[in-house]
Amino acid sequence: MPAAPLLSSRLRSILSGSIGNLVEWYDWYVYSAFALYFAPAFFPEGNQTAQLLNTAAIFAVGFLMRPLGGWLLGVYADRHGRKAALLLSVLLMCGGSLLIALTPGYAQIGVAAPVLLVLARLLQGLSVGGEYGTSATYLSEMAGARHRGFFSSFQYVTLLAGQLLALLVQLGLQATLTPAELGSWGWRVPFVLGAAAAVSALYLRRNMAETTEFVQQEMAAPAGVEFSKMTLLLRHPREILTVVGLTLGGTLAFYTFTTYAQKFLVNTTGFSKAQATLVSFGALAVALVLQPLMGAVSDKIGRRPVLLFFGVGATLGTVPLLTALGSAASVGAAFGLLVLALTIVSGYTSINAVVKAELFPTEIRALGVGLPYALTVAVFGGTAEYVALLAKQQGVESLYYWYVTACAAISLLVYWRMPDTQATSRMAADA
Repeated sequence: MPAAPLLSSRLRSILSGSIGNLVEWYDWYVYSAFALYFAPAFFPEGNQTAQLLNTAAIFAVGFLMRPLGGWLLGVYADRHGRKAALLLSVLLMCGGSLLIALTPGYAQIGVAAPVLLVLARLLQGLSVGGEYGTSATYLSEMAGARHRGFFSSFQYVTLLAGQLLALLVQLGLQATLTPAELGSWGWRVPFVLGAAAAVSALYLRRNMAETTEFVQQEMAAPAGVEFSKMTLLLRHPREILTVVGLTLGGTLAFYTFTTYAQKFLVNTTGFSKAQATLVSFGALAVALVLQPLMGAVSDKIGRRPVLLFFGVGATLGTVPLLTALGSAASVGAAFGLLVLALTIVSGYTSINAVVKAELFPTEIRALGVGLPYALTVAVFGGTAEYVALLAKQQGVESLYYWYVTACAAISLLVYWRMPDTQATSRMAADA
């Protein structure tokens, strides 16, 4: 039986996996960050809210592919290894980013432009749908039991870092290009950078070690006996429903206060695009630092108290926070409110990956983490911007605040009733 990897090997593999995760999420979020600029190129008719609705709809379409990615790459990871699936996911993301970068606008090729944009988002959705479950499984298995919450939190550290990198590129382009240049061709630059970075991530992932738990599970599997991964997964209905329930409020709150917040600050609060980008960047930087801190706290006091912190905070705080953010009188006030919101959300983001990984046995862990999560995110996280913008367009924007609150309350009930997965983990004690 193979021994657990040395600490140096663990850290090197975690670093390589995390950097690859950062590149994937940069490519995913750069679409949302630059939607304000490329929406007129693909959808020239209508006012700003109508154009953003079109790009948000395609953003949601990308999310519809995430369950398929969670299923296909989850099965692939549980059958052929975490490393192989992570290599495949970064290849798909590279292809999607390159397609967006090279697609001509509506003025050049007509309706083919938004069609190709949809195709690119489908590729990216497939990629990121498989990335989450496989990456969460890989980091959790590679981390070791003692610091599992801390090291697995780096999935959202790199997720947020990818989003920050997208905003940093946006700030740089806003400082060097005119708004006309950004709308004409400048928005293509971040997608070119994303495709190039994905090639670098592919190199790093080629040199990662496979997890000991997967290797041991493969060695222990009876020769000639192979069950459908979906059949095995369906033997764990309670765990599947737990993933759905604990994800529901968390994903909706996360996308509300990250990707949608930037548009909210422009479209509702009335800030300039540059001001909204600056506020979002600063708040996300604080949230990034909070992830490993919350993860380390969960290693000390358990996962459930940290989840309850999010559930209570999001249920009681969403309506007043969004109401105050919508009427914020200064950049400083908006920054403070968004930091408070993301501090609450960090109770979910920092440990949700390890909680899900601890629910499932090794042979179906990537699929069990990835598929129910991706289904939930597709329905609720992926449609967050569209529902919010539609509510605003219909003049009932505050209803969206209560929608987020209701979903957070459902997740709170799940956190209240579920056992602490740190104590009931199905992961090896020192894998």
